[in-house]
Amino acid sequence: MTTVPAAAGDPSKEQAVVFTRIRLADRFDVPNIHRLIHQMAEFELLTNLFSATESSLTSTLFPSPPLPPFRSFTILILELSHSPIPKSADDDDSNLGFRPILGRIVLKSTVVDPESSTFASPRGNGLVVAGFLLCFPNYSSFMGLPGIYVEDIFVREAWRRLGMGKMMLAAVAGEAARLGCGRVEWCVLDWNENAIAFYNGMGAEVLPQWRICRLTGEELSKFAVD
Repeated sequence: MTTVPAAAGDPSKEQAVVFTRIRLADRFDVPNIHRLIHQMAEFELLTNLFSATESSLTSTLFPSPPLPPFRSFTILILELSHSPIPKSADDDDSNLGFRPILGRIVLKSTVVDPESSTFASPRGNGLVVAGFLLCFPNYSSFMGLPGIYVEDIFVREAWRRLGMGKMMLAAVAGEAARLGCGRVEWCVLDWNENAIAFYNGMGAEVLPQWRICRLTGEELSKFAVD
């Protein structure tokens, strides 16, 4: 694992570093995306609602030719490495409208990731997928401006509480600001106090007076027109 000199006041130790990259997902990422969504359903105690397949994800999220990111369904992948991640032309998504974001996190202790081989990145080079974010455009009629809605944000258990969720949300917020959007919004489960505190700490307003309304399954099918 890469190390850097210790912080001032603790010259006797070195600190472990993990390097990060946030990039656009593509069809090759679907197996990892499917596994991540299933883990998210388990975490949220909603596996009874989980019916996505790799085939359905591929066909709905990755049309050919691809649509511009943040103008349709967009998935960001968070990858990690214990070595600096080199910039590569093969990994540059700037031609699609999003340049991969590189960073690094200084760890307080070594992180053991028992799923690292399961979540190996299809881009190779020893990269491991740690999380993902799914978003798409929406619109505020009150503001008269487009916005971005974050449907899912998820970091695998081994890599939580290290600021990686904030990194992905910041990437979306940066794109929203660049595109002239009026807001970025998402939902949080009312029992997830840690997430609520985290979002408040980012400056997000949690709106308790709003409720989600949803039509799905048979109730939605009743509106089909023959």
